Amino acid sequence: MEVLVFKTNLHDKKQITAVTPHINNLNGISRWNVDLDDIDKVLRIESENLCARTVETTLQQAGYHCEELQ
Repeated sequence: MEVLVFKTNLHDKKQITAVTPHINNLNGISRWNVDLDDIDKVLRIESENLCARTVETTLQQAGYHCEELQ
C-alpha cells in the first residue's frame, strides 16, 4: 500500500463532491480524503500502483490544481 499526498485548491465540500467521480474512476485506490482544515487542502490517497502524475492530471482536467507533496 502506498500513500500519495497532494496540495490542492479544493476549498469546500461542494468542490470535493465535484471531483469525487474523477478520483473514484482511478484504478487502485482503496481510500482517499481531503483535509479542508489544512492550509494546503491536502488530498491523501491510499493506493496500489497509482502514479502521482495521473492524479494531478485527473484533477487538472476536472478544473482544479493538484501538486504532489514530498
